[in-house]
Amino acid sequence: MYFFLSNLSFSDNCLITCTVPKMLVNIQVLDQSISYTGCLFQVCYVLAFGGLESCLLAVMAYDHYVVICHPLGYTVIMSAQFCALLIFFSLFISTVHALLHTLMVLHLSFCTDLEIPHFFCELAQVIKLACSKTLSNNILIYLVGGLFGGVPLSGIIISYIPFMSSVLKMPSRGKYKALSTCGSHLCVVSLFYGTGFGVSISSDYQLCSYRFNKDDCSGFGDVFCGH
Repeated sequence: MYFFLSNLSFSDNCLITCTVPKMLVNIQVLDQSISYTGCLFQVCYVLAFGGLESCLLAVMAYDHYVVICHPLGYTVIMSAQFCALLIFFSLFISTVHALLHTLMVLHLSFCTDLEIPHFFCELAQVIKLACSKTLSNNILIYLVGGLFGGVPLSGIIISYIPFMSSVLKMPSRGKYKALSTCGSHLCVVSLFYGTGFGVSISSDYQLCSYRFNKDDCSGFGDVFCGH
């Protein structure tokens, strides 16, 4: 459990580092601009670490399920090699997910001096500013977003069904300890998915925005500073 918690903490710190420092610098210097390259890196890193956190929450739910429902076989099922494999697989698919979206954005054409109604470069908002057709990008967002959001969340819910049924059969002392453990995990799950949902529906009402500097796009042809 602590192995997964340490990786979740690392993912959280990396996700915050992708967005908050740039926002604080913008507030300090009163300049809300970001380069084309910086925006792409921000999109990629946010998707990568956000996807990693979603996978880790599902892995932790499975870990809780094994602890409660198969306590005698926990050390065999959740071996060090298997735990490392779960972390590696989560990191791999989240990285592929982020690179896929970033490469799709590279094929879009953009105008100059664009504004994003958000404090960071959110993928959906960047795609909305494209001058070229974005149908394939939007389809990819819904398909992959549904997989990364729906599959881990469904896994969490499915893991908690037998987990809760086993907890309810425990004596009071063990029940409270198990519920306190799963309660903290459920709080993190609610905060993560609730925040993600809130960001997606409130991005159009954000007061902060980024401007993309034309001078920073000189090395990318008309990909971002297109016609």
